[in-house]
Amino acid sequence: MVRPAHLLPRNEPTISSRHEGLPLRRYRRESFQPFLMSLHVLPLRTAGAAENMAIDFLLLQRYPEQSASRFRHYEWRAPAFTFGYSQKIAYVRANLPSKASTQEGLPHLFNPELCRRATGGGIVDHRNDWTYALVLPRGLALYDARATQAYHDVHVCLVEALVALGQPVVLKASCDPVEGCEGEPLSAMPTICFVRAELYDVLNSVTGEKIAGAAMKRNKHGLLFQGSIEKSRLGPIDWEEFQVKFTTALGRLLGSEAEEVPWPELNEDEVSGLTEQYSAPEWNEAR
Repeated sequence: MVRPAHLLPRNEPTISSRHEGLPLRRYRRESFQPFLMSLHVLPLRTAGAAENMAIDFLLLQRYPEQSASRFRHYEWRAPAFTFGYSQKIAYVRANLPSKASTQEGLPHLFNPELCRRATGGGIVDHRNDWTYALVLPRGLALYDARATQAYHDVHVCLVEALVALGQPVVLKASCDPVEGCEGEPLSAMPTICFVRAELYDVLNSVTGEKIAGAAMKRNKHGLLFQGSIEKSRLGPIDWEEFQVKFTTALGRLLGSEAEEVPWPELNEDEVSGLTEQYSAPEWNEAR
């Protein structure tokens, strides 16, 4: 089996988002020629934690049509938690739920899948979330924008879609006094994603609870944005309709038209090899 070790992120920086309030911008590819961009919306797939993380990274590194932005919503084959590239494995394990259940009268230990992401951020519980990945290609103006601007703009699109479906959500527009807006990025600190909200996260405007957050990674191929929405903190939603509204809003932001496309032809040896590496202790317990 091919083991594409060169694909795994090593010490490349991940991205956080912490600055002052920003206006929403519209982005087009920088060119002297008119250019019709595309936002490819990929079909739903369900996989284990390691495979989901491997596929997200391959969509950044190996997507056949590199000039297109790409979006996918995906689901999880088993209870799973992912954690940011810089997080310590001891901290992650110490903050997992100690939940046990009973099956057929016998104790059943809670043993979720764990996987380190290539992006930053904290611990994310995927048992009841709506997960997505967005990849913006190099050369797109938003790729070159500050991390804060990208985080803000994508979450504005998410808020727009949720509000259109009657959900009481807002963008967190200011920093908490205890954290400030300068200094060490929170994504580099030990954090649990849906416990603490950061600047430009999405909040329930009634309860104040965090609804959505994300983590990013930028490299020479593009900008990978991995996002999560905690469904239990929202009212009933038609999630298929939400995806249409969300991707339509993203398309307007990018100056693109969202279009559903078939699953890309990725190298299966690379998919399986990278999945194996995302499953390995050498990756998940590296810190």
